[in-house]
Amino acid sequence: MTGLASAFRALGVFAAAGLLAVTAAAPAAQAESEPKAPQEFVALGSVDRTIIQEMRYTTPHNFVGEPVDGYRQPLCILTRPAAEALRRAQAVLRAQGYSLKVYDCYRPQRAVDHFVRWAKDLADERMKPEFYPHVDKSRLFADGYIAEKSGHSRGSTVDLTVVRLPAAPTRPYVPGEPLAPCYAPQDERFPDNSLDMGTGYDCFDTLSHTDDPRIQGAQRANRQLLKSTLAAQGFVNLPEEWWHFTFKPEPFPGTFFDFPVTRRSVAGH
Repeated sequence: MTGLASAFRALGVFAAAGLLAVTAAAPAAQAESEPKAPQEFVALGSVDRTIIQEMRYTTPHNFVGEPVDGYRQPLCILTRPAAEALRRAQAVLRAQGYSLKVYDCYRPQRAVDHFVRWAKDLADERMKPEFYPHVDKSRLFADGYIAEKSGHSRGSTVDLTVVRLPAAPTRPYVPGEPLAPCYAPQDERFPDNSLDMGTGYDCFDTLSHTDDPRIQGAQRANRQLLKSTLAAQGFVNLPEEWWHFTFKPEPFPGTFFDFPVTRRSVAGH
């Protein structure tokens, strides 16, 4: 009986070891199976390290209120032509004492799917007081704030702003803290080291329209600084969002990618 018991114990050890090996290999196997970016995609930091990156969708400070699917690292990924164009725009702004700051770049399709699921959950309005105070959540699709596809997934669209140098520090958002409307005066909105653009980023409101006539003075001048600087380098602004620009011509005008936002996705590019 002792020999039989020893044999069973040995079998158990081998089985446990095998299970541990399979468990350890699972994340690696999952990573290997993930789609990677085509060679035309790069990390923005490899093209220009001076452009500030504040990748909002890796944090809970966005209209969803939680990190968004597919954003695994706070990294801006773009097609190389778009990244090179931002480098040229950055050189122009730095000569004037400013810097670009990106909020979002390439966006995986799984992130867009996350937005769609959130928009259909009418009970989840935790971030409404900041990001869409005047918009009924049931209207997000009809009013064009949420869609099944996004130009960001093609890799040449970027959300960004302008920051005066030296860049002031910004504090992190604390989930559950009181929220101020995104269209409130700058000193009442969530603190951001951006120039005053009249609204915060991702503000679902008509005041976010780039040329809204209610935006005047320094706020209008700041929007025009961003728009004209980027237009000179081949970017086209979305009129409904002062922060949203697409580089033209796009290398992938009809392809919506779904590789995750990680350094591994563009390793070696």
